[in-house]
Amino acid sequence: MTVFLPAGALRTEAPLPLSRDALGPPPPVAARPRRQPAKLWQLHGTIHCSVIGTCLTTTELRRVMGKLARAEIAHISDHDLHAEAVGLCGSTNPCSRLLQKALDRRHGPTLRQFARLADEAAVMAGWRRAMQSGDIPGAYWAVLTHPDVGPVGVRQVFGDVHMLSHLVGAANRTDIRRLTALEAEQARLAAKLERAQTRLQEAVTTRDATIRHLSSLLATRIAEPSPGGDDTELALRAVVEVLRTRLAAETARRERLESRVAEAAASARQWQERAGATEAANATLRHELALLGREEGDTAPDIAGGQTVLYVGGRPGVVDRLRAAMQAAGGALLCHDGGRHDSASLLPGLVGRADCVVFPVDCVSHEAAGIVKRLCRQLGKPFLPLRSAGLGSFLVALAAPAGGPDPMGETAP
Repeated sequence: MTVFLPAGALRTEAPLPLSRDALGPPPPVAARPRRQPAKLWQLHGTIHCSVIGTCLTTTELRRVMGKLARAEIAHISDHDLHAEAVGLCGSTNPCSRLLQKALDRRHGPTLRQFARLADEAAVMAGWRRAMQSGDIPGAYWAVLTHPDVGPVGVRQVFGDVHMLSHLVGAANRTDIRRLTALEAEQARLAAKLERAQTRLQEAVTTRDATIRHLSSLLATRIAEPSPGGDDTELALRAVVEVLRTRLAAETARRERLESRVAEAAASARQWQERAGATEAANATLRHELALLGREEGDTAPDIAGGQTVLYVGGRPGVVDRLRAAMQAAGGALLCHDGGRHDSASLLPGLVGRADCVVFPVDCVSHEAAGIVKRLCRQLGKPFLPLRSAGLGSFLVALAAPAGGPDPMGETAP
């Protein structure tokens, strides 16, 4: 990775005078000017792919490349468009400048938040908080371009994003492989059970016929005793006992097969349910990404309808983005931090002023959530528990039809 040193970093200092008096009056100390954030084309070429793939949605990338081409690009695949954009990031050109503007516009609130951090340690601490909250794209772009982050920090965040992509892909592939293997095992056991049941039915039919025949012979021997009749009766009884033993073994074997098939079917159903839940989560995330693309692009998402929304809890770094989204949609956002600093006594007044109340279930206290629900029921105000504290969950919740099921599967009053 190329390291750009600030001007004068290799300059050697002149030897100090031997006498303190020879120095004369000290010159005025000028404040060191703050360095400017790095541009996209100033980053190392190995980073461009992760920046374009992580920090821009496919919709946003197509919008930028369409402006550059001034032609219809619907026939170009997402992969080819991504590769073309990455290849143009290495130098100053119309494409790289448009991509720089799109990235800065899309992640403006996060860039301003990280710009207030004074040194590399604070920036990396902010990155770790973003990783924990799942707000990766904006924080990744902010850290890569921050003037106080050196090569070690850049390498660390690049490695974190690189490994995160591996983990997500590996998890999905593992689930698919397991589901496929279980379905194949279920089909194999079902076929095996069907064959076993067929053989067992044939054996039972043969056994019943044999027992009837032997019973008839035994009755005949008993009715018509003959020399050596005792030995014949004993032999017949021995045969009947052997057949009964074989029948018991076949029955036990069939029951074991049925148990294994039932277990495989139950396991397959569990994986199918998990796959369905994963697909539903993916659909929710795609919906969130689409709304985020509209929120950061030229078209504001259709949310709130000019209403006033109270947001309780959440993270301070995300609240600015929520407020900007509401303002863009013609609405207003009231905020309460859930009791960390704001008093709970403020909640009744805020709920009374709001048209609806939302709170992220992963970033709000149980006490604050309980107060909000109780106040909303008393005042007849709808409330929406959000899946997470991110902007995407906020946009999805407020884009849902009023009075419908909320994102957590509950029904708001």
